[in-house]
Amino acid sequence: MRRMTARPANVHQARLLRLLRDAGPHSRAQLGDQVDLSRSKLAVEIDRLLETGLVVADGLAASRGGRRSHNIRLAPNLRFLGVDIGATSVDVAVTNAELEVLGHLNQPMDVREGPVAVFERVLAMAAKLRAGGIAEGLDGAGVGVPGPVRYPEGVPVAPPIMPGWDGFPVREALSRELGCPVMVDNDVNLMAMGEQHAGVARSVGDFLCIKIGTGIGCGIVAGGEVHRGTTGSAGDIGHIRVEADGRACACGNRGCLEAHFSGAALARDAEEAARTGRSPELTARLEAAGRLTAADVAAAAAAGDSTALDLIREGGGRVGQVIAGLVSFFNPGLVVIGGGVTGLGHTLLASVRTQVYRQSLPLATGNLPIVLGELGPAAGVIGAGRLISDHLFSPA
Repeated sequence: MRRMTARPANVHQARLLRLLRDAGPHSRAQLGDQVDLSRSKLAVEIDRLLETGLVVADGLAASRGGRRSHNIRLAPNLRFLGVDIGATSVDVAVTNAELEVLGHLNQPMDVREGPVAVFERVLAMAAKLRAGGIAEGLDGAGVGVPGPVRYPEGVPVAPPIMPGWDGFPVREALSRELGCPVMVDNDVNLMAMGEQHAGVARSVGDFLCIKIGTGIGCGIVAGGEVHRGTTGSAGDIGHIRVEADGRACACGNRGCLEAHFSGAALARDAEEAARTGRSPELTARLEAAGRLTAADVAAAAAAGDSTALDLIREGGGRVGQVIAGLVSFFNPGLVVIGGGVTGLGHTLLASVRTQVYRQSLPLATGNLPIVLGELGPAAGVIGAGRLISDHLFSPA
């Protein structure tokens, strides 16, 4: 059921909608402080937005002298669906227009099952959330996938860890099923947008967001906007070579960062260490579960296992090697590290920091924080809400 039929008519209305999304209810006077419009022009644009139903009057604002006005806020019935598809799990959430998460589900899911199976699961999860009464209908949906995306069309392109997804019309197919506009992007770009909206990168205009999960990617935010590159493949750092003639990678090359350190690579190295008897802790975990994951390495490291700690430090050094090059090139104000492997925590972070600070120029790293993301699994779904709201809060 389509609900949000109105769109902002001009750039001024779009700016007002995004201000209300990012900073919550404002009085007319407060909005006037934020936008470069005369008082009469601002009043006209707000009244037009009120007529469309995109915003509503919401209680009396604090007095600034004279008659008190009403606060203006985004319509409280607007609902966005955020879908964050990872290699081994999927997160689905419903947010309001201010991107507050109203309901959030996570389920294990192998992206290699293909788009039809994955989207059947996504639609079932969305239906379950809506059945809980938090959304009568949806006004738009944002979707993240763990591979390169041709952004304008919302189509994955030759994603190495997503067999069967190449060229699948994600945007078109989901829009038809959900009955609302859909936007699609790479999952790490959504993580960056989530941390930018509600996480550790709230006040930073230029930053890098590194996602280390089954694969490795980088969201690049420049001047407050995600940089996707000419074809949508910017930030694909998992396939930067870190070792000549190194391990074979899923992309077909050898020596890629992702082949040497990612969730999958770490699990493989941990299993090898367990089978060769180098780590009693990992051996016990392997015998109990039949397989190991990055979470097992994190637990073994927390228990003081030297082999697990070495695996994390070595991997962090490789990631730091690549990040150091990016820092020297881009000169960001912040580096955020997120994804499933962040369960490795401060051991990983310390190793990355050491390598970056050692290898990059002091001018680039003198005031450079390298931190873990704040939002965890919510970063992707909040970023998905921001993605679709950026689209809907743009002039029609």
